[in-house]
Amino acid sequence: MAKTVDGAFEVFASWLKATTTETAKAATHRRSIQGRLTTDFDLKNMFRSGSFGHDTGVSGYSDIDYFAVIPENKLKQKSGITLREVKESLQKRFPFTEIVVRSPAVIIPFGNSPSEKHEIVPADYVKVQDGHRIYDIPDRYDGWMRSSPAAHNKWVTDHHQRLNNKLKPLIRMIKSWNYYKDGGIRSFYLELRTTEYAKGESTIVYKFDVMRTLRHLHKKELAAMQDPKGISGYIHPCTAAVKPAALSKVETALTRAEKAMEAENKGNISDAFYWWNMVFSGKFPSYY
Repeated sequence: MAKTVDGAFEVFASWLKATTTETAKAATHRRSIQGRLTTDFDLKNMFRSGSFGHDTGVSGYSDIDYFAVIPENKLKQKSGITLREVKESLQKRFPFTEIVVRSPAVIIPFGNSPSEKHEIVPADYVKVQDGHRIYDIPDRYDGWMRSSPAAHNKWVTDHHQRLNNKLKPLIRMIKSWNYYKDGGIRSFYLELRTTEYAKGESTIVYKFDVMRTLRHLHKKELAAMQDPKGISGYIHPCTAAVKPAALSKVETALTRAEKAMEAENKGNISDAFYWWNMVFSGKFPSYY
């Protein structure tokens, strides 16, 4: 519960951060995966990427992403073959788990919680560029594409620190809305778009900036985004089939956020809480 909208957003931010239990579970699974891939592929390194790697994961919703760095001679020219081979290797290690391939990753759904789902991305180390390691990872067309989790993480973290450590909680809020509404927008896209919006700001106030980030997404019409670091080409928000419904959900969320702000400006705090609760599917803190 909270007495003010600003106080409610502070409480909400604390709820979204990943728990130590989730982190501990991930470490346990990592050791098993790493051992198998070392045996079958001479694994060089495995490191956390994605939302949890960038500290922008949403507790209970974000999955665990890893880059599995494999020697080039163990990879295939067609990335789909490599993905299938990694899947078959891990299936032997986890025979009772329904492992699937969804490029660019092999997905291992440990447990029932989304936060227990592990996505393993085969990666080939290419070079160091501007102090960051660049990798080739599977694209969605049976080829390979460039990626650098460290470069993207630094870009986000630099703005996070400049904005008094409030950007990553804002990113979690936008991601949580997407999860709660089953929006189907890719987490990485939301992270980059939110940072793109925030790079023009001098401070973050959650109630304003959630609304403005939604407005930014709506204005961009969920168009593919050019990688701000110039490494990965264009970042796509979702599949073409999902996009119309996703854009509609952005528009609805923006309308509700605007209603929340309007209600608060008129002194109707309980109405403001009602509309923020609508934005976040009943998971926003209650008005006290």
